[in-house]
Amino acid sequence: MRRLGLFAALGAIALTLCVTVPAQAQWIVFDPNNYVQNVLTAARELQQISNQITSLQNEAQMLINQARNLASLPYSSLQQLQSSIQRTQQLLAQAQRIAYDVQQIDRAFSTSYAQASGSQSSQLLINNAQSRWQNSVAALQDALRVQAGVVGNLDTNRVQTSALVTSSQGASGALQATQAGNQILALQAQQLADLTATVAAQGRAQSLEAAQRAAAQDQGREQLRRFLTPGQGYQSQDVRMFH
Repeated sequence: MRRLGLFAALGAIALTLCVTVPAQAQWIVFDPNNYVQNVLTAARELQQISNQITSLQNEAQMLINQARNLASLPYSSLQQLQSSIQRTQQLLAQAQRIAYDVQQIDRAFSTSYAQASGSQSSQLLINNAQSRWQNSVAALQDALRVQAGVVGNLDTNRVQTSALVTSSQGASGALQATQAGNQILALQAQQLADLTATVAAQGRAQSLEAAQRAAAQDQGREQLRRFLTPGQGYQSQDVRMFH
């Protein structure tokens, strides 16, 4: 009887517990399909974030490349090139007597280099011959001075060429490479200008020397005519016109 009473009490307690358990305390049900969908959704979101990060990195690299392409060349040879050109121009501007001037040349060839005539006095012929000789000597000196100036520019050009080639090889962007190339072209233009100046100075000296010889021959013929013509009053000082 006592054992039956114990079983009855336990049964009553169990029934009471079943009645008083809240409705929320139920078994949690796992849905594998929903779980897979949630994982796929999270993976797609992570992929989108990764793509955005990659895109931002590409844009940042593009901006860096643009900055490099727009960066100016830190080295400039402009001042040195201008100084070399100015030195050569100054030497040309210092040309003595008959300079590089069309009107001055025309005046000289209408006077000192003009054809000798019987109306000219012996002293005038002598003065013209002396003037032509001085013009030739001055032109030769000017040509040598220009040549010396151009040779003096060679060392500067060598240094600038080396620096520009180094800058071109180390250029970080398109603009720096272009600027280095432009400066190398400017250096070549300066060298060409020096060469032109040298040729012009040498040509001037040769032209004046040739004109001096031609005028001397013409004057010599006039002197001989006067010597052979009776009554011309040939004097010993006229001998200088042959030199």
